[in-house]
Amino acid sequence: MEFDLEDPLASFEEQQNCSISELFACESDHMPTQDCIFLRCEAVSLISQVQFSCNLDPFRTYLAINYLDRFMSRQEIKKGKPWFLRLIVISCLSLASKMTNTPFPISDLQIEGCVFEAGSIQKMENLILGTLEWRMRSITPFSFLHFFISLAEIELRDPSSIKQALKQRASEIILNAHYDIKFVGFKPSIVAASALVCASGELFPQKFSTVRASIVACEYIDEDTMFRCFNLMQEMKRMEPKHAAFTSFMSTETPVSTECAEKEHQKKENLIFL
Repeated sequence: MEFDLEDPLASFEEQQNCSISELFACESDHMPTQDCIFLRCEAVSLISQVQFSCNLDPFRTYLAINYLDRFMSRQEIKKGKPWFLRLIVISCLSLASKMTNTPFPISDLQIEGCVFEAGSIQKMENLILGTLEWRMRSITPFSFLHFFISLAEIELRDPSSIKQALKQRASEIILNAHYDIKFVGFKPSIVAASALVCASGELFPQKFSTVRASIVACEYIDEDTMFRCFNLMQEMKRMEPKHAAFTSFMSTETPVSTECAEKEHQKKENLIFL
């Protein structure tokens, strides 16, 4: 069965009836182990170049970045070997393509100025698989969207088109946030919850309070942590028109994260949760 970001455990027969509590319990196993990841900005920018030039599905590149984050936080990447970073990027993209059952010629994944043989890519893939302990069916924010939307079902009581709009906009916010290193330390469930609250305030402000209240009331959500993530997303959204780094993955433009490292050290604005 093809891997589905929204239902990561679906292909395992013994886990097809996995409860939402089990999903929350194991999400930390699919996160990077540290907040600051060395060389992340350059690696993510390389992935965006391939995504744009090859018109890759945004969810495939999202999965590749997930593998990249988790691998780079567990494996030391030495300076002075730019070709090594490029090999990691290509291997993560290749693994993501295999997981999503979207075959792609290796030649099309090559980054300009660096061409690798299939054997070299396969060796790196094996290193990544071993480092991630073969946990390739990543639990991501997309795995929690349906659950959080269902929490607000009583309050919404609207045609499914509203829920679909919320889900689509929240997905765009999640895809954009994946480029920013400030979101790496948040659990997938927190990112999903924050993105839905952001989307509700943007698309259906009259429903913002009820959607927010229903999600905050969830026993798995730490309110303060979600508010911090929400405020960062609000900051990100305000910067979207000014910086290409946060251009939506859904668009045809190339996102380039050239300023994320510098911004990480700048003083954050004091934001207030609505």
